[in-house]
Amino acid sequence: MLALPRGFRYTVVAQAGVTRLTDGGEPTPSDTDGTACFDRPDGWTLVNNHEIGGGEAHRVPARPGLTYDPGAGGGTTNVEVDRAGRRTGEYVSVAGTHNNCAGGVTPWGTWLTCEETEARAGTNGLTKDHGFVFEVSPAGRENAGNSPTPLRFLGRFSHEACAVDPATRTIYLTEDAAGPNGLLYRWVPPSGFDGRRWELKALAEGPGGDTAGRLQAMRALDGDRPVPDLSEATRPGTTYRVEWTDVPDRLARTLSTRVQLPPDRVTRSRKFEGAWWGEGGAFVVASYARLEDGSRNPHDGQIWFHDPRRGTLELRTIFGVNADPAADGTNFDGPDNITVSPYGGTIVAEDGEGVQHLVGVPRTGAPYALARNDLNDSEFAGPTFTGDGRFLFAGIQNPGYLLAVTGPWRR
Repeated sequence: MLALPRGFRYTVVAQAGVTRLTDGGEPTPSDTDGTACFDRPDGWTLVNNHEIGGGEAHRVPARPGLTYDPGAGGGTTNVEVDRAGRRTGEYVSVAGTHNNCAGGVTPWGTWLTCEETEARAGTNGLTKDHGFVFEVSPAGRENAGNSPTPLRFLGRFSHEACAVDPATRTIYLTEDAAGPNGLLYRWVPPSGFDGRRWELKALAEGPGGDTAGRLQAMRALDGDRPVPDLSEATRPGTTYRVEWTDVPDRLARTLSTRVQLPPDRVTRSRKFEGAWWGEGGAFVVASYARLEDGSRNPHDGQIWFHDPRRGTLELRTIFGVNADPAADGTNFDGPDNITVSPYGGTIVAEDGEGVQHLVGVPRTGAPYALARNDLNDSEFAGPTFTGDGRFLFAGIQNPGYLLAVTGPWRR
């Protein structure tokens, strides 16, 4: 299933349609996506997104107190593994959400799962509006009555991922959208927000909860010149100054959030994807760009680093257009989910054309293949390390495998 470097090995932790949920006996849901790993005394808990939009074989089953919209089949499962990386339990942690793509880890030990959709109630069997972020605890007993609360103040748009600044509690959010291309947002918490577990839920349900804090869209500037699209940058090291503008209607009642501001007040990117906090800033992925989608220059992936202290956005890595996706070399394309490696650099999940890899991206030097999907041409998803760095968990989205990889990481 996986090709790995010498000395590395993998095991299957969960498989859609084959392994069974321990809270009801149903099959593991389809389409694993963004994932986060949390320590517990006898192992780890993985909070695992399922990007289910309606036609997949195995939905996330509804559970009392955990279901936002009974008409939606997405959600998250919590997968408990022991110190050997073996699954010991798996259960629903939120259900009734739609197209749960990626998300982000909070400094207070929860997972923010993101709906990549703008679907409205009344379409395709949905009973509620979608396009929100939901907070999920790795401690399953905590989620009933809590996790199905939409955090509307984070905006209703095609969410992909988010990263949380542990110092300020500011949340950075990516938008995977086209026509026009998506934006990078930040949510600035209101005064007095400490960032405790379920404090986001309390904000959402309190007075003025839909507009708590400030949701803002990013504009990058090259000197004093606004940068309309991040595909302008073609050289690593390119650094822009950034500014932020409040989004007028974060619930997108009549207009999508990405079209509410004048064109010269925002900077766009095709396929904003993964985000992860590390090195004192937010890593943000742009998956690809083509001239025909409104981009300035074509590429097959960018990795950006936002330094909030300096107020800058720096291009760390760019993948040129892949002329031969079927070739298995270093011609990587379509980076998607991202995580920061405890051994330096980042790991990105490839969601491109042809051969699919987990790709290591060092701070300096060339990207390299960490794993190759020898099963099929499905994307990798949700790379995440254990706290001690022993295991890297990752998924193959279709049909839905969750895998544990271990080996001589320091080599």
